[in-house]
Amino acid sequence: MKEGIHPKYQEVEVRCACGNTFKTRSTKPELHLEICSACHPFFTGRQKLIDTEGRVERFTKKFGAQTAAQRKTAASAAKAAKKTTGSKARKTTRTKADATA
Repeated sequence: MKEGIHPKYQEVEVRCACGNTFKTRSTKPELHLEICSACHPFFTGRQKLIDTEGRVERFTKKFGAQTAAQRKTAASAAKAAKKTTGSKARKTTRTKADATA
């Protein structure tokens, strides 16, 4: 290797936006990350919404925030309502058919 043409390879402390810090080696004097293995959903198994430019807020304002439990109760209520309206519709068609016969 030629002397004086390569950058210095030094030990640095890496800081993540979540607060996690660890040491590694780099040619840069300091490293700042937005997401690391301690907060990334692939490694943690938890979902964490990272809001860029207010997109998450706009989505929740437009469509409303629902949890998984709320979606299940809404789906079961819709299914129950569909059952009751479906049985009423069958009863009314039968009575009309009986009246004409």
